[in-house]
Amino acid sequence: MTIRRIVPNIQVESAEALPPSRDFYGLLGFEEVMNMGWVTTLASPSNPTAQISLFTEERTAAVVPDLSVEVEDVDAVYAQVTASGAEIVRELRDEEWGVRRFFVRDPNGRVVNVLTHKDR
Repeated sequence: MTIRRIVPNIQVESAEALPPSRDFYGLLGFEEVMNMGWVTTLASPSNPTAQISLFTEERTAAVVPDLSVEVEDVDAVYAQVTASGAEIVRELRDEEWGVRRFFVRDPNGRVVNVLTHKDR
């Protein structure tokens, strides 16, 4: 299994909280690389896989995941995780913004978004 990146997800209270959060992480060198209104991703210009995502909500699931793990083959990981008996929080599906993903709960109760970009 190949892991491409791991992104911590931070839930903010509202859209109004996004600019101060973005500005704070800007002090650490992060720049905005994606803004969908409800999720903003910040990345290091010198290391684009070093990222943080800020969520006001999760548009396609009932919960904002605690972190995202991008893998090479999400279908294979889904099969392995399902076979292990881990709790699937949100079934595997394609999203309109070009990712295929599912959510699983880890043994500590954290929700992990496991995804593959469909264009890779």
